[in-house]
Amino acid sequence: MPALRALAPAKLNLSLHARRVDSSGLHPVRGLTLSIGWYDILVMSPAESDHLEIHGTDLPTGDENLVWKAVSAVRSGQRDSPPARFELWKRIPVAAGLAGGSSDAAAALLLYGSLAGRDRDQVARLAAAIGADVSFCLRGGLRWIGGYGEQLGDRLDRGGDFVLVVAVPPFMLETARVYSAWDRLGEPKGRTVSGTAIPPGIRRHGPLVNDLYPAAVSIEPDLDDWRVELESRWDRPVLMSGSGPSLYAFFPDQAEAEEGLDMVPNEARDAFVALPQEQGVHLVEDGR
Repeated sequence: MPALRALAPAKLNLSLHARRVDSSGLHPVRGLTLSIGWYDILVMSPAESDHLEIHGTDLPTGDENLVWKAVSAVRSGQRDSPPARFELWKRIPVAAGLAGGSSDAAAALLLYGSLAGRDRDQVARLAAAIGADVSFCLRGGLRWIGGYGEQLGDRLDRGGDFVLVVAVPPFMLETARVYSAWDRLGEPKGRTVSGTAIPPGIRRHGPLVNDLYPAAVSIEPDLDDWRVELESRWDRPVLMSGSGPSLYAFFPDQAEAEEGLDMVPNEARDAFVALPQEQGVHLVEDGR
């Protein structure tokens, strides 16, 4: 079997409405979520034993890695489960609210599912048990999500192109800690962005709001300084994705977005320009 390669796109939360923790111990959410063209790359090759090698960042490669959790889900109930070698090139910043780990898991589902003779619909049924964002990362596009993130609405028409600039401040935020802070603060609502500050194609889905923003700022006050500074430099509203700390803004075209990227402070952990994407994780020719 030749090597197979999957592109695993990052995810942005354009809106995220959190709700009080329920009997499961989790917070139900409703959100407007978008795949963007900034990718991790996962390659699967035949092997005599399981192996995972990660390039670009220092992450655990054992059973706790979401790649192996996805493989284990596919293998469950099967008698013969061939070993595989995975190589993961990390480009999506970790612990940044961009669902990089979940997208990698979705890529592993698709790759190993193809090896095990499972089609996309079959592996999609396994996604929610691996992580709340894995279902979306597999399907992608622009959608409303519900439940704990695993319930997907129909793909939405975004009505035209826009370009995003994403800046990642030089600190990390743990999702569980941000939700705990949101509980402690009394479940505050986030700041809203509406009207002409939203691209025309998604304006009907506004206003955009992230309820976790006050909680994230309570943990890392420098986050608000970063938002204010970026809004001053970019001359437009800046939003946070997920539990943070990634911040982003909409630009009308590539040229303005590239100018915006040049304005990101050098202290940023990462920054990039990305286009919205119609699909989630997908296989491509290996081409190495």
